[in-house]
Amino acid sequence: MALSPSIQPYHVVVIDDHEEIRELLVRYLGEHGYRVSAAESIAAFERLPVDDPPDLLVLDILMPGGDGLTFCRALRADPRTSSLPMIFLTAVAEDTDRIVGLEMGADDYVTKPFNPRELLARIKAVLRRTPAAEAAVRPAQPPHRFAFADRLFDLRRREVTGPDGVATPLSTAEARLLSVFLERPGVTLSRDQLLELTSGREADVWDRSIDNQVSRLRRKIEPDPGKPTLIKTCWGDGYQFTPEVRTQ
Repeated sequence: MALSPSIQPYHVVVIDDHEEIRELLVRYLGEHGYRVSAAESIAAFERLPVDDPPDLLVLDILMPGGDGLTFCRALRADPRTSSLPMIFLTAVAEDTDRIVGLEMGADDYVTKPFNPRELLARIKAVLRRTPAAEAAVRPAQPPHRFAFADRLFDLRRREVTGPDGVATPLSTAEARLLSVFLERPGVTLSRDQLLELTSGREADVWDRSIDNQVSRLRRKIEPDPGKPTLIKTCWGDGYQFTPEVRTQ
């Protein structure tokens, strides 16, 4: 059952090189009230927005380009992430590997193939006994009105009001994309990150949906869509929302 809208959900990050596992967990955990991000490697995880830290990691041990055990050790050695809850998800089933993982600081260990219900139960158990994560779920009144440049965005109404007082309605996808930008002003977000943050899926090499959404959003919020200044294109990297943002 999903969490109440007045409760801030836990943010779970899944790091696994198998696309089907990432898609399964993004969907399944999302249906059970978690906010889920996914990365195919440790390098991809390190490119996620730093202002949206995870409350728990589901981490594969064996991945191309990165060792989950070594990464776990590094996180535990860093004071900023020393208490971050971690659950290993791996095909390695030997007791020695499980013990090594737990000794390095993992909170739990699940072997593949696995039942997502079992992983969900283990996530709940880890979060219940982790004080830092327990504080992540709290009553909240998230802002729904954002001021930027000379415009005002009302998230509940899904409309942007310009300096002339005229309100422009946004589609659900446009409002979601604008919300992602407003929550991360000044941060360059790749197309993959934007797709993950707005729809919970990854882009393939031919996926231009984010570019199309950005183009449509620019037509509704930019003073001159042909010369955009609010949503800046960072060639080769993605997009950046440039104005200062204020909540109301």
